[in-house]
Amino acid sequence: MLPASLIVKKRDGGELTRSEIRFLIDGLVTGQVADYQIAAWAMAVVLRGMTPAETAELTLAMFESGQRLERDSGQDGGSRGRRPRLDKHSTGGLGDKVSLILAPLLACHGVVVPMISGRGLGLTGGTLDKLESIPGFRVDLEPAEQSRQLDRVGCFIIGASDRIAPADRRLYSLRDVTGTVESVPLITASILAKKLAESLDRLVIDVKVGSGAFMKSLPDATELARSLVETGRLAGLETTAFLTDMDQPLGRAIGNAIEVNEAWEVLTGKGPPEVAELTVRLAAQGLADVGLADSSEAAVEGLRRSLRTGAAAERFLRMVEAQGGRFTGKLPLAPMTEIVAPRLGHVAAVDCARLGRAVVELGGGRQHLKSPIDPAVGLEILVRIGDPVAAGQPWLRVFGELEEESMRELSSAVTLADEPVAPRPLILDTLGGNR
Repeated sequence: MLPASLIVKKRDGGELTRSEIRFLIDGLVTGQVADYQIAAWAMAVVLRGMTPAETAELTLAMFESGQRLERDSGQDGGSRGRRPRLDKHSTGGLGDKVSLILAPLLACHGVVVPMISGRGLGLTGGTLDKLESIPGFRVDLEPAEQSRQLDRVGCFIIGASDRIAPADRRLYSLRDVTGTVESVPLITASILAKKLAESLDRLVIDVKVGSGAFMKSLPDATELARSLVETGRLAGLETTAFLTDMDQPLGRAIGNAIEVNEAWEVLTGKGPPEVAELTVRLAAQGLADVGLADSSEAAVEGLRRSLRTGAAAERFLRMVEAQGGRFTGKLPLAPMTEIVAPRLGHVAAVDCARLGRAVVELGGGRQHLKSPIDPAVGLEILVRIGDPVAAGQPWLRVFGELEEESMRELSSAVTLADEPVAPRPLILDTLGGNR
C-alpha cells in the first residue's frame, strides 16, 4: 500500500526522497502498491512536475527494476581495445527511418550499437514493425545471441524483453489508460531507464518537434530535450539532444516495407538527402561524444563515404542475416495510386496528422499494441515544403486501398501558396555533447 503522504507530498509540490521513490517503484513491480494509487501519483506528477533530482532517481529506480545488457570482453574487443557503446533514440515522427541506417553506419566506425527499439502506436511508425517487414527478421534475440552479434557485426536492433526495465512497462500501461502520458519527467524516465539498461557510454537523442511529432511546439520539445540531457547526466549517462523538424515527413516514404526500401536507398548512397543528412549528423555527434572524432564536423565526411561506398549497406545486410532476415534490396508494396497537384503553386504546409491517419487506415499502423499491421501499404510524398509544383504534377502516392472519401481528404493534405515559400531547416538546435 502506497502511503497517502507520498501522493499528498507530490500534489503539494514537495520533493520525494530517494527511498520514497524506490518504495513506489518496488511496489509497482511487486504489485504491493495498487494501480489506482500509482495512477493518482502519476497525475500528481503531471500537475506538479518533478525536480531534476527526482526525475533522475525515478529513472534509476525504473532501470534497476530489471536487468542490463552485459559488456563482456569478447564483444568489446578485449579490455584494452574496448569499443565504445553508443545508441540513438528518437521521440518518433512520420517517416523516421533513421535507426535502420544509423546502427549499421556507426558499426562501420568502431562503435558498438546495442539498439533496443519499440513498435509503432498511433500515427508514428515503430522501428521493429519496419524491420519485421523483412521476411524472417527476429527482434527477440537471447542474451548469448546479442553478445555474439555485437562481437561479429557491431550492432543489433531488438525489442525490449520483460527483463528490461519492467517498471517502465508497468507504469506506461497505467499512464496510457489514465491520461498521464504527457509529462516531461515521466517521458524522460521512460526513455532513459531503457537506455541505461543498454550499458552505453553515450547517448544521442533526436527530439522531434512539429505537427508530425509528439511534441508539437519548440518550447515543449526544448523542455523535454533539456530534461533528457540533465537527467542523463545525473543518472550517469551523458546525453546529447537534437531538436529536429517534424512539420513534414522525414524523407518520402511513410509506412513499413516502403521505409525499409528508402533506408536501403540511403545506405547505398542514394535516397532523400534530408534522411542521409540527419543520419550522418546524429552519427557524427555520437562519434565525437565517445572520442572517436575530434569534432562532429570532422566525422561527417567519413560517414558519408561509408554510405557512398556501400560499406554501411554491407553492414546492414550482415545485421539482417544475423537476425534471421532475408533481404534482397527491395520489399514488395501494395498496388499504387497517384494523387496530383490541383494547380500551380509552392508547397507551404503538409498535414502530417492526415498522412498518418491514412497510413493507419490503410492497415500500416495500429491503435493498439497487439493490432496486426500490413507491411506492404504506405504513402510516398513526392514534395517538400518550399518546392514549386505544376498543375497535374504527382505529389503523393498511395500504396493500398482507401475509401473514396479518405482519398479526397488525403488529396488536401498538402497546402499550396501562390508565392515562394522558404524551405524548413532540418536541425533546429542541439543541447549538450562535444562539439
